[in-house]
Amino acid sequence: MTAPIKTLAEIEKMRIAGRLAAEVLEMIEPHVQAGITTDELNTICHNYIVDVQQAIPAPLNYHGFPKSICTSVNQVICHGIPNDKALKDGDIINIDITVIKDGYHGDTSKMFVVGKPSIMAERLIRITQEAMYLGIKKVKDGARLGDIGFVIQQHAEKHNYAIVREYCGHGIGAVFHEEPQVLHYGKPGTGEVLKSGMCLTIEPMVNAGGRHSKLLKDGWTVVTKDRSLSAQFEHTILVTDTGCEILTLRSDDTIDRIVIAE
Repeated sequence: MTAPIKTLAEIEKMRIAGRLAAEVLEMIEPHVQAGITTDELNTICHNYIVDVQQAIPAPLNYHGFPKSICTSVNQVICHGIPNDKALKDGDIINIDITVIKDGYHGDTSKMFVVGKPSIMAERLIRITQEAMYLGIKKVKDGARLGDIGFVIQQHAEKHNYAIVREYCGHGIGAVFHEEPQVLHYGKPGTGEVLKSGMCLTIEPMVNAGGRHSKLLKDGWTVVTKDRSLSAQFEHTILVTDTGCEILTLRSDDTIDRIVIAE
């Protein structure tokens, strides 16, 4: 199936939803401290989305998901359910935010560090963000999805990390998950051709150990099979004639200043 092309009116709604999602991540950052629980982070984000932004937290009740955000700590790859376990010094956590505003979705996530991270965790987080940025830089009218997946996979594997293959990015708009599937591995010159007006997420999940994952009994939480650390970053992207627009860009994003370490 071909990804839908957004109208100018739809694109404007996507910009608004994307900006709101980014603002939630900026808002929650000072709260990510040792001693706070992920359920408390969920409550803070939920109240901000509903009361301040007058928007809807998309994950809540989505196919039965019980919370308003996803909180994936340490070896959790994605879809971690907020709970009453307190964060501790050295933890790394991905917070994944999706808001619905005026019927359209903005979807984004980033890694946070609690206290002082290990050198290994810090490196994993940096390489994962760089991989996402490299994928984003491949987005333009006429590019192919395999071009994006290839550069992401190449960067992760060059640093002896593994790309999770069971979960991927996706088209997005009035529907949370629409066509196409955006794999974070692949071959250049393969896959669907991108066209101006498409919206999609790029959200590589990178493991410090092996690539294999395991779904826990709660039906949502995905962990690394070997219990190694995992990291993820995500942005919602609009394909344009000359490149792309990051609809969920934050003030701390460094894509324009990125230097890829060899």
